[in-house]
Amino acid sequence: MNRKDPSNFFVISAPSGAGKTSLVKAIIDQKANCRAAISHTTRPKRSGEIDKKDYYFVSENEFSEIEAKGGFLESAKVFDYSYGTSLEEAQKIMRSGMTLILEIDWQGALQVKEKYKNAKSIFILPPSLEALRSRLKIRAQDSDETVEKRMKKAISESSKWTNFDYLVENNVFQTALEAINEIISGKGENYLRAAQESRLKALINRLMS
Repeated sequence: MNRKDPSNFFVISAPSGAGKTSLVKAIIDQKANCRAAISHTTRPKRSGEIDKKDYYFVSENEFSEIEAKGGFLESAKVFDYSYGTSLEEAQKIMRSGMTLILEIDWQGALQVKEKYKNAKSIFILPPSLEALRSRLKIRAQDSDETVEKRMKKAISESSKWTNFDYLVENNVFQTALEAINEIISGKGENYLRAAQESRLKALINRLMS
């Protein structure tokens, strides 16, 4: 992978429940030149998820073996489970000339930015804490205790927006999707952090309070 000019390399992160997975899936469906590197995870499959399509579901031992061999571009621990992006898969997408999109936790995003300075990073913000809680409950696959745990973590994760190049609010799905499309197409100046910081100041303050 070319570390000097990863012009077709985007990292997308968000607090849990902010809708990044749905947005990334829509981007991949719409843009024929975009591919997402499927992450490895040790967490159990949720209803409807498919191995090798949504994630590579592996055991902790399998994950540790891959990590020990330097097989991950990035990895992180999230809610007691391990997540990692296959270095081999990411390189394959880049070599093909396709645009690589990583949908990863903020910890992994910072690891990528450290290695690939010119990789572009996008942070998705929810429109409110109430919307975030509602989205987490709609999943209907987690207990109330888990939802509250995810809420606390999501509030903490929201503060990581300062580490990203672009900010997008996911209030109206189609609007957020169009914003990400513009960024990937090289026309996302309006969504640069410096521009969005003042525009979304009230939202950011509410999320942090």
